[in-house]
Amino acid sequence: MFRRIFQKLRQVMYRMGLIKGIREATDLRDIPIDEDHYRRVDMWNSLYRGYYEKWHKINYHTLSGPKTRQMDRLDMPKVVAHEMASLIFNERCIINIDGSISDKIHEVLKRNHFYKQFQRYLEYAFALGGMAMKVYADHQGVKISYVTADCFIPISYSNNEIREAVFLNEIVKGDKYYTLLEWHTWEGNTYVIKNELYESEQKGELGINVSLSTLYPNLEEEVRIDGLSRPLFVYIKPNTANNFDMHSPLGISIYANALGTLKAIDVAFDSFNREFRLGKKRIIVPATAVRTVIDRDTGTHHRYFDANDEVFQAFDFMDDNSQKIYDNSVEIRVEEHAKAIQTLLDILAMQVGFSAGTFTFDSQGVKTATEVVSENSKTFRTKNSHEMIVEEGIKELITSIVEVAALYGFFYASEDYEVNIDFDDSIAEDRDSNADYYLKLTNGGLISKKTAMMRVLDFTEEQAEEELRRIAEENRTATAEAIDFFGMGGTERERQEQRDEDQGDDA
Repeated sequence: MFRRIFQKLRQVMYRMGLIKGIREATDLRDIPIDEDHYRRVDMWNSLYRGYYEKWHKINYHTLSGPKTRQMDRLDMPKVVAHEMASLIFNERCIINIDGSISDKIHEVLKRNHFYKQFQRYLEYAFALGGMAMKVYADHQGVKISYVTADCFIPISYSNNEIREAVFLNEIVKGDKYYTLLEWHTWEGNTYVIKNELYESEQKGELGINVSLSTLYPNLEEEVRIDGLSRPLFVYIKPNTANNFDMHSPLGISIYANALGTLKAIDVAFDSFNREFRLGKKRIIVPATAVRTVIDRDTGTHHRYFDANDEVFQAFDFMDDNSQKIYDNSVEIRVEEHAKAIQTLLDILAMQVGFSAGTFTFDSQGVKTATEVVSENSKTFRTKNSHEMIVEEGIKELITSIVEVAALYGFFYASEDYEVNIDFDDSIAEDRDSNADYYLKLTNGGLISKKTAMMRVLDFTEEQAEEELRRIAEENRTATAEAIDFFGMGGTERERQEQRDEDQGDDA
C-alpha cells in the first residue's frame, strides 16, 4: 500500500538511518517536506546536544604531526531552548477545565506525568523545530506519548494542520537493528493506524519486514477507528515562521536563524579559554639547564620533558647572558574576550526573541537574567506569541483524550466543557510595576477598576465583576464594624452613657 510514499521518503529515511529495503506499496500521498529539512533538524539536534562536528572539530598541525581537538563551547542552544520552554510552561501553569469531566482529565494528565514531560519535550520542540504527542489506550487507561521532530514525518496536511503522519522508532536488541513504522492515515471518515516492523543486521539499513510479535507481541498490525473529529496526535511547533520552506507545515528551531552568532560565540569562548592555556607563565632557561635522557636503543640524548612542567622553555642563547633565567609573563585579555562574548550574547538574545541582557557572561560562565520583565519587553511578547501555539496544542490534546476515553469506555463527556490555560505570567512580568501603572490610570480616572483588575490579575470580565462585588461587600461590613467599635453609632444618650462608663473605669 505504501510504495509511492516510501519512494518519496527514501531520501528522508536515508538521513534518519533508513537506507535499504523499502517495501512495495500502492497508495499515493503528497509529502510536504524534503530532505533538506531533516538535514537542518540533524544540525539543530547536534547543536542542542553540544557538539556539531563541522564547527567544533578543529584540525591543526604541530611539529609531531597533525592533531585534532574539540572546541570549547558555551552550549547556548541548550540554554536558549531550556529558558524559552521553562518561561512558557512551568510548574505554575494551570490547566482549567470547566465541566463534569474535569477530574477525569486531570487524572489522565497526572497519571502520565504531563506537567513534567511536556516541559521537557517542549524544550526539544524549541530546539528541533517541533514535536508530536500521541494519544492511545491500554488496560490502565488513556496514555500520552511524545515524539521528537527527527522521528516525525508528515504525509498530508490541510490549512497548515497535519492530518496524516508516520512515526519512526528505532530499537537495538542484541546484534539486530529494528525500526517500527507507525502510520496514521484517514480512509474517508475512518482513522487507520498501521504498524510495521523492520529488522536489519546493520545500522543504516531498513532491512526486511518481520512480524510485530518479534518485539511487540500485543501490538496490532492495523487498527481502524470511526467517529474521531481529529487525528490521535497533536503537532506543536515554535511560533516562528519557516523561512527555509514557506510551504512546509513543519516548524523550525528558535535558533535556526542565529547559527552564525552561535558559532561566533563558541569561537570567542574557545579563544577565551585558549588565552589561559597559551598565555600561561613560562620560565625561559638555557638549554644546558634542562635535563636530558638517553635513548637506550640509539644512545642519543633527548631533552627531558614532563607534561606537567609546561612552565619551562629552553633556548640556546648566543650571547654573554646565556646562563640567565628569564621570567616571561603574557598579558591575558580577559576583559576584551568577556566584552566580545557579552556582545554576541546580546545579539543572540535578539535573534531568538529574548530582550537584550537576558544572558550575561562572567567568570563563572553564562547566567540567565532572573529579574522580571515588563509587558513591553521583547521577551514578554515572544512568550505570548509561543503561548498561542502551545495553548492550542494542549486543547487539541485534551480533545483527543476525551475521544479515546469514550472509545474505550473509560469515561464520557456528557456535556460541553471548556479548557483554559493559565500560563502564570508572574515569572515573566513585573507585577509591581504593572500594578502601579494601572493604579495611576485608575486614580486619574482614565480606566475603570474592572479594566485595571482584568489587566493586572488576568481576570475575565465576569471574574473582575465578581471580585469588585466582594470588595464592595467587605467594605460595607468593615464600615459597620468600625461604627460599633469606635462608638460612631447609637443615640446621643447612649454615647453619653458610654463616656460616663469610661470615666468611671479611669477613676
